[in-house]
Amino acid sequence: MVAVVALLGLPLAVAGEGGAGPADVVSALVVGHCALRLLRQRRRPLSRTAAVVLGLPVVGLAVAAAGASSATAGLSGLGRYLQIFVLVPAAVALLIRDRADVRVLAWAFVALAGWEGAVGVHQYVTGTGASYQGRLIRAVGTFGAQDVMGMASVVSLGLVCAVGLALGRGPLRHRLLAAGCALALLLPLALSFSRGAWIATAVACAAQLVLGGVRRALKVAAVAVAAGMVLVGGFGVGSALLQERVGSITRVADAPDQSVTDRYAMWAAAGGMWRDHPVTGVGLKGFPEHRDAHAPLALSAASDTEGGGEAFRRQPLLSPHNMYLLVLSEQGLLGLLTLAGGWLALLALTLRALRRTRRRTGPGLDCALVATGLMVWQLTDFMYADIGGPSTVLTAVCLGLVAWWALLSDEGAGER
Repeated sequence: MVAVVALLGLPLAVAGEGGAGPADVVSALVVGHCALRLLRQRRRPLSRTAAVVLGLPVVGLAVAAAGASSATAGLSGLGRYLQIFVLVPAAVALLIRDRADVRVLAWAFVALAGWEGAVGVHQYVTGTGASYQGRLIRAVGTFGAQDVMGMASVVSLGLVCAVGLALGRGPLRHRLLAAGCALALLLPLALSFSRGAWIATAVACAAQLVLGGVRRALKVAAVAVAAGMVLVGGFGVGSALLQERVGSITRVADAPDQSVTDRYAMWAAAGGMWRDHPVTGVGLKGFPEHRDAHAPLALSAASDTEGGGEAFRRQPLLSPHNMYLLVLSEQGLLGLLTLAGGWLALLALTLRALRRTRRRTGPGLDCALVATGLMVWQLTDFMYADIGGPSTVLTAVCLGLVAWWALLSDEGAGER
């Protein structure tokens, strides 16, 4: 599982239409290894509750795959959804043995975020990043201009893990190291210029701080604000661009930029598809085919990408950049209820396990806060992003870690 995370740090050649990367291949090996281990041990792998929560999305996915425009689109979409939301999460949950494994996986996220963040900061300083307002300064890490959200997602997840580890009850040096990593990751996250990642990270970290203790939350918030003022105000790290980008969040209704206009147009298109097919949607991978028939004229249909070692290219907009609307348009209410219903069940069970851990006053609070933060981040980020790109496999690993904590942590709660 650590190899899945580590392989995302390798620079990938631009493949044009995407495809499976090394991390996806290793995630398939993880699933195969888990299946062989269960067959060899001949034991019941999951409790009834865990099987229902993790297997619930299969119902909506199977119906949506049957309604796809072609068998190829249906099978490829079904395979991708099963990989990200069913098979890999279940395998990760079953292969995690105890809280020590959770911490190893969380530190792997932090290490990957540190590597991608360092590459991103170098891109900003040297002007070799992706294009942003005509300047090659956007930090994208090793993911390139074709996946501008990749580095932002990786850094955000690493920061959330670092905050959870810092707020736990582990050794002081570990908590100080995690706190230092969290502060250091604020800079590359800011230089990603990703509004959705900023919002999701702020919500997740705020939830972690409040759940970890209100008094400590206020202290940490003060330190984070001070660090931000030093970075932006004292050193002038992209201050004008950051202020403009932050300000654009509140101007989405009055004077939206083209990216916001396109997003609203695609959201409207997704809503139109759902109204035409309310129960089962238009079928897996059907959004691009039905987009133009439902989108308003304001949609530009493609965005300009450049930099990060890649030439100028017009990248078509093939998804609504909102996971809930993507599921609603392609899978209908049935798919949304089964998929999002499983996510909400995981969040509720994660919070229940966190409450048990706080009552015991023993070790494990860091794992609880990591799992809670990751789940809150995913649910918030899905309002501004959907699956796609090499970093998507991290979503599967995150859901597996959360599933272990929510469903199986009582069976393997010991320390090694």
